[in-house]
Amino acid sequence: MFPPGSRNLPFGAHRYARLRATARVRDRPLLVVPRHFSELELQARWFAGDFGREFTSTAGEKLEVVQFGVWNRAAGPDFSDAAVRVNGGETVRGSIEFDLADQSWEAHGHSTNPAFDHTILHVFVNARADAFFSRTSAHRNVPQVRVDPTALPAAFEMSLPLARPGRCHAPLRDLPEEKIGSILDAASQFRLARKAQRIGRLAEIHGVEAALFQELAAALGYRQNKLPFTLLAQRLPLPALRVAPDETEAILFGVAGFLEAADLRQFEPGTRSYLRGLWDKWWPQRSSLERLILSARTWRLGGSRPLNHPQRRLAALAAIAAEWPRLLRSLGKDELSAVRERFRHCSHPYWDHHYTLTSSGSARPRALIGETRVTEILANVILPFRQWRGAEVWTQYKALPARLTNRPLETGAARLFGGDARRAQFLKTVAHQQGLLQIYEDFCLQDNSDCAQCPFPEQMQKWT
Repeated sequence: MFPPGSRNLPFGAHRYARLRATARVRDRPLLVVPRHFSELELQARWFAGDFGREFTSTAGEKLEVVQFGVWNRAAGPDFSDAAVRVNGGETVRGSIEFDLADQSWEAHGHSTNPAFDHTILHVFVNARADAFFSRTSAHRNVPQVRVDPTALPAAFEMSLPLARPGRCHAPLRDLPEEKIGSILDAASQFRLARKAQRIGRLAEIHGVEAALFQELAAALGYRQNKLPFTLLAQRLPLPALRVAPDETEAILFGVAGFLEAADLRQFEPGTRSYLRGLWDKWWPQRSSLERLILSARTWRLGGSRPLNHPQRRLAALAAIAAEWPRLLRSLGKDELSAVRERFRHCSHPYWDHHYTLTSSGSARPRALIGETRVTEILANVILPFRQWRGAEVWTQYKALPARLTNRPLETGAARLFGGDARRAQFLKTVAHQQGLLQIYEDFCLQDNSDCAQCPFPEQMQKWT
C-alpha cells in the first residue's frame, strides 16, 4: 500500500488504503476512454520514474535502472549518462533510447549510427510479432524493455466524461455530515501520501532539489501544459539554469520554442524591447540546446485565462529559479506563511503588467503567481514534499480553502452527491476536493457494471 517509511501517516490514509485494496473494482473501467500517448509524454513519464525502475527484459533478464541519466542535448539516444544493472551484476553506464515501437531502432537507423554505440537499454511500447533484437553498429546486443502505458498512474492530462448520479448517491445522502467528512478525509490523506511518495521517488532518482523543481514546474503548467513544463524542468536541470541567473528566463523561453520568430515589428515597443533582450541572451546558447527545443505542437495556448498563459508562467518559473535559495529557506520554517509569501512576492518588470505578448500593458500590476495558484502549489507540491521529509502536515493541509473547481471534480461530485443540498459544503476545502477525486478515480472510473456491482455504497454504510 505504502512504502516502509510511511508508518507515521494519518490512520485514515492506511484505513482508506485497506478499503481500496479489498473493495475496489478490478474489472475493465466503464468510463475511461483509451488514451493515445505521444512518444514525448511517455519519455517524460519514463524519466520521472512512473514506469518504475526494476524490469524484466525481453530476454528474461532482471534489470534495474540505477540512474536515469539526463536528456541528451546532442544527436543520439534520448538519455545520456544513465546506468543500469543486469541480473544484479556490475553497474553499466551509457545511454537509453525510448521508442514507441521496437522496430524503430532499425527504421530510424540506430543500428548503423555510431552515436548509439554506447546505448545500454532500448525501451519501447509496441512490439511486432516476431523476435526483434536491438544491435549497435559493432553488432553488440542492446538489452530491451517493453513498458505498458496503461499501467501508468494518473496522466499529465485527463479528460473525464460528465456522469449522472451513481448508486452511492442514495446512501451518502442519508449519512451524517460528520461521517461523509471522515470518508473524504481518509481518501484525501491517502491521496496526499501518494503525492508524497511520488516526490520521494523523484528525489531518489534525480535528487531532492531537482524533484522539487520539477513538481513546481508541473504545477505552474496547469492541466493543459503540465507536460511541456515538466519537460522543461527535466531537460534544463536547476543547477545548469542557475549558472548564469540573468540568462535563465531566456533559456527557458528558447527551449520552450517561444523565441523562434524573427520579426519583432508586430509587437508594441515595450514588448519588442523585452523580446530583444531575451533573444540577445538566447542565441549564443541556441546551438548547444537546439535538440532540446520543444515543438510548438507540445503547447496548448488556448482554453485558459490570459493571466494563466504559459509564457507568463514561464516567467514565474524563471523567478522561482532566481529565488531558489530563499525558497529553500522558507521551506525550513514550520508555518506556511513564509513559503506562501515567497511565491506571492515573485514579480517581473514586464509580466506584472502584461497578460500575453500581444496584450496591451496594464498600469495596474497583477500577481505573477496568483493566490489560487499559490494554494494549488501548497496542496500539490509543498505539503506533500514536507510530508515526505517527515513533517506532520495534515492540519495545515485540511485548513487550505478550495479556490477553484474543474471538470473532473464536478463530474465526481455529480456522481457521488447528485443534488444533495450539502454538496457545496463537502467541497469547501482542498482536502475534501482531493478526497472526492480519489474516491471517484478508485471506484467510479474502475466500474464496468454501471454501479450495480460497485462495492463503495455498502462499504460506506459500514464506515465508522
